[in-house]
Amino acid sequence: MKESNYRTSVFTGWIVALILVGSLGIRPGIAEVANEDPHAEEEDDDEDGHEDGHEDGHEDGHEDGHEDGHEDGREDGHEDGHEDGREEHQGEDIVRLQAEAIREFGIEIGEAGPGNLAKYTRLPGEVVIDPDRLVHVVPRVSGVAREVYKRLGDQVKRGDVLAELESRELAELKSTYLVARERFGLAEKTFTREEKLWREAISSERDYLAAEQNLAEQRIEMRAAEQKLHALGFSNAYLQALTFDEDEYFTRYELRASLQGTVIEKHISLGEVIKDDAEAFVIADLNLVWVKLTVYQKDLSSVRPGQSVRISKEDGSTVTGKISYVSPMVDEVTRTAVAILELNNENGQWRPGSFVAGLVAMEARSVALLIRKSALQTIEGERVVFVETTEGFEPQKVRVGRSNEVDVEIVAGLAVGQRYVVEGAFTLKAQLAKGSFGDGHSH
Repeated sequence: MKESNYRTSVFTGWIVALILVGSLGIRPGIAEVANEDPHAEEEDDDEDGHEDGHEDGHEDGHEDGHEDGHEDGREDGHEDGHEDGREEHQGEDIVRLQAEAIREFGIEIGEAGPGNLAKYTRLPGEVVIDPDRLVHVVPRVSGVAREVYKRLGDQVKRGDVLAELESRELAELKSTYLVARERFGLAEKTFTREEKLWREAISSERDYLAAEQNLAEQRIEMRAAEQKLHALGFSNAYLQALTFDEDEYFTRYELRASLQGTVIEKHISLGEVIKDDAEAFVIADLNLVWVKLTVYQKDLSSVRPGQSVRISKEDGSTVTGKISYVSPMVDEVTRTAVAILELNNENGQWRPGSFVAGLVAMEARSVALLIRKSALQTIEGERVVFVETTEGFEPQKVRVGRSNEVDVEIVAGLAVGQRYVVEGAFTLKAQLAKGSFGDGHSH
């Protein structure tokens, strides 16, 4: 009976458990364990709490750690990338210029190497016109200005007509020549006839000699008149074609340029009466000019023909020339001598009348590596020289030694044969500064 009651109670318990599982959604496995052992249920609750806490803690810690690690990695990666980018930018301090920009900026490239570091003396000087390249155009006859074709500053070629005069004096000279030429022609015909008659014993010798004398006199007069016109610039071809029928051109005299150059003075106006000794135009060839340097007595022993001189003017332009002449005498008033050198002036930068300074080397000392002083620049407190690379122009740190007004010795930082920017380094420095603000270095 007890056994039957026990089975009934167990069966009833299972039914209740199934009802609870269906209504509460408890997992069957947990329900089974709960019905099997009440103490096991408490242990399971402890284990479930531990597992839930472990899982929550693990998830929270994982998420927090992941987020923190991600943020730290992102910040570190951003900072590292920024630093790397900055280092890369610093490593790319290169100015890239096209060939056209190099010419436009006046950049001159030289080669570093050994040289002589000279001690210079500065001499004052002045740019003047070469006297052999200067002409004063004067009319050779008096007249009235009929046309004026050239103005101040005009470029002219040899033989160009500068102005036209209407000259009565010229008309008289041409008339005299034409009359003499006609008389000579008649005298020549008379002589030919008399010579023939005399040889045939028809005419006397006296008539023959008289005709010969007249021919000689007419020839002399014609030659004299011809030479006067030649002196005015008229050619033989022009005189042979000259006739009295040229009414329009008979009195016209053309003033022509005898030198290719620039009109630097003009003293003629339309309708003005011009004398035969008046200076109508002054033309100068300024492609080559002189520099006259004043040499003091103490420096005369060190200045000689053939010596190189570096000429500079107030705007910083420089050029190197050679002394062609040193005066053998000293001026009695100034106690100075004059040294002259020629400068190429095809670009017109050396204007006559400008004051200049000449640096003359007095003594020199040999150094292992010498460059032009104009190549040195200062960037962030460091002395640099822009060197030519396959990618462009890059500033390179150097250490300098002795120097003078023109050159400087390089102790470290450059190698013999390395190509560097001699002139225009400041322009490259400015382009580099623009690039540091984001404008870029390429042009």
